[in-house]
Amino acid sequence: MKKKEKLAIGWRERIAIPELKIKEIKVKVDTGARTSALHVTDLEIIKKGRKTFVDFYVHPNQDSSRPRFRNLVEVECFKDVKSSNGVSSKRPVIKVDAKLGQVTKTIEVTLVNRDMMGFRMLLGRAALRGEFLVDSGKSYLLGKVKK
Repeated sequence: MKKKEKLAIGWRERIAIPELKIKEIKVKVDTGARTSALHVTDLEIIKKGRKTFVDFYVHPNQDSSRPRFRNLVEVECFKDVKSSNGVSSKRPVIKVDAKLGQVTKTIEVTLVNRDMMGFRMLLGRAALRGEFLVDSGKSYLLGKVKK
């Protein structure tokens, strides 16, 4: 049986998350992080019966609050995540279909304010597993997001 060939990606890439109205967002590929993280603002937890939802805004453009898109998404779970500065916080986790080049993959994403960080989104190991190899010396190997 032949092994599936993995796609090479750079340490920075562009992805799309259509269900969150994100046509393109620059991400930092972070093999040191297990779960992916997305910058959001005005996050509100909403309980509806037995289900929990998050209402939030995404700002896909770096260093800009425009455009901003409002989303209401069901929460998969909450995870304790330790940030790069060593501080732990409980974050909501959602599942989304992310488009990386020609590959569309369902990934888990934690929601957090990343205003002070260099990238609006981190793409963690779990999102990369089985499909991608990271070339840490290259950027944007996948090119622009295909419509």
